[in-house]
Amino acid sequence: MHAFLQQLPALIGVVVGALGSYVAIVRGDQARFRRERAARWEERRLEVYAEYARTLKKSVTLTYRVASHLDNDPHPHPLSLTEAEPLLAEATVGRDPSGEALILLGSPEVVEKARAWVSAVMEMERFMRAETHDPDAWRQLMDHQRAGREGYYAAVREDLALPPGHSGRWLTTQA
Repeated sequence: MHAFLQQLPALIGVVVGALGSYVAIVRGDQARFRRERAARWEERRLEVYAEYARTLKKSVTLTYRVASHLDNDPHPHPLSLTEAEPLLAEATVGRDPSGEALILLGSPEVVEKARAWVSAVMEMERFMRAETHDPDAWRQLMDHQRAGREGYYAAVREDLALPPGHSGRWLTTQA
């Protein structure tokens, strides 16, 4: 019995060491799982954010083209409203599912900025459908849409902890 008591501290040390190793491994695995899960959701949110921007940009490009047909915009590929209507309908239908995914996965700030951007695009669509010829009013709508896009991208970058990016505005040089 005396030999057992002499070995008891070593045995307790082995048991404590084994338990400590087990706890460290379990905690490490849990932390890794949480990090991997967060990374997967972050990647998914980025996909949803980018898809929403792509679908909205389709509508924007079509409005630019119709506005060009009405002599409001310098877009190089004018398109009549009659030709654009089926494309606009398709763009709007494509926008709805991506908007729902955005509402489901997006942060409240990103969703709010997306709402502001799409509202600006819808104003452009109303203007274009009225077949208005007013380049100054069109330029104001474009500026409003661009500000909405900038706000959306800034909110996405903040949500995903990305560095600041380009505003998307092209500087025109005057010769």
